[in-house]
Amino acid sequence: MGKMVRKIRPTNYWRIGEHESWFSDMSLQGLHLHKMGTNLAHFKKGDPKRIEYRIEVTGKKLITYEQIDLYEENGWEYVTSYQWFHVFSSPAEKNAPEIHTDPAEQAFTLQRLYKKLVFNLVWVSLGVALILGMLLAMWFLDGTPVLRLVEGYVVQQSTITILYIYYVINAVKAMLAIKELKKSLNEGKAINHLAPWKKSLRKNGVLTVVFIGIILVCGLIMPFYQLKKMDTFTLPKNDENLPFVRSADIEQNPQLNRDEYYTDEFGWANRYSTNWSIFAPVQFETDEMWLEESETYSPSVSSEIYNLTFQAFAKPLLSDLMEWHTYGDERESFIERKHPDFDHLVTREDEEWKQLVASKGKVVMYIRYYGYADLDVVVENAAQKIVLLAES
Repeated sequence: MGKMVRKIRPTNYWRIGEHESWFSDMSLQGLHLHKMGTNLAHFKKGDPKRIEYRIEVTGKKLITYEQIDLYEENGWEYVTSYQWFHVFSSPAEKNAPEIHTDPAEQAFTLQRLYKKLVFNLVWVSLGVALILGMLLAMWFLDGTPVLRLVEGYVVQQSTITILYIYYVINAVKAMLAIKELKKSLNEGKAINHLAPWKKSLRKNGVLTVVFIGIILVCGLIMPFYQLKKMDTFTLPKNDENLPFVRSADIEQNPQLNRDEYYTDEFGWANRYSTNWSIFAPVQFETDEMWLEESETYSPSVSSEIYNLTFQAFAKPLLSDLMEWHTYGDERESFIERKHPDFDHLVTREDEEWKQLVASKGKVVMYIRYYGYADLDVVVENAAQKIVLLAES
């Protein structure tokens, strides 16, 4: 035998008869089982011939040398193990006697495995429940699930959690399948060593490809792409056609200059950040602070801008931004206004503090301004920027 061939397993490991039948059918194609992995079986290419396979179940992942020697004396050669399942083979022409002749006795060997599966399921379920609880808190504790969605930070964690839940479901299915097999054996029904497996292979193949795709996209590609798109820059003094409202646009005061606060030559008081997510491919966050020459007046403006993938997210995101930036306590103080350049516009004013949340098409914008300028000035400047973004 020579070249190694890897194939997706046709079904879940607890379907013993289907695995035995599959191994035997592969031997007729010259593929002889070498070892088993989590999702793949490794075969060595050789001459086509019928080889029978039997799977022995133990309560431990290691099988003793005494058991191996006993089976070999009866014509069954040890091949490999995976989890609690140990595979033996014998050429069909050898007509080796069955490893188990009493189904009830074989059912007894499954008892320890069944208890172990129940024990593992309890602990895995508790762990997944804890992860799920933390994830739900990230999504819903502050009442802003759509904001969390479009920011993109919890999408990857959510996808991985779904895979954990799928693992728990499979663990439940394994426990129930072993219980049912044990019951069947106790009733005197032997395992069908020629069980059909092709339907299971198609189903398992599709699921394997889907889950590998999910892991690659959500666990690797999306996080790396998001990291690549995340960056922070010092705001240039001139507008330079940036798509957000600037302090100079609002103030129109030549006595004002930028508050040049630098750390490691980076303007933290005057900066903008970019971000990306699958639900909001264009995101900006800005902070800008100006200072009057007399240093008695220091206006500032901050903003968040989201260009969404789906317009249906715009209104709920607008609601979440109001919730997030008032901590839910003063949300009622936002006033809905009509404006020809916005689909939705709500504003809030508290002395020098002005807040605006607006949407047009797929673009949602939040602005917080501190200063003496009128709120309408902020609204009109926001309208100019949001129209440009919506039409881009």
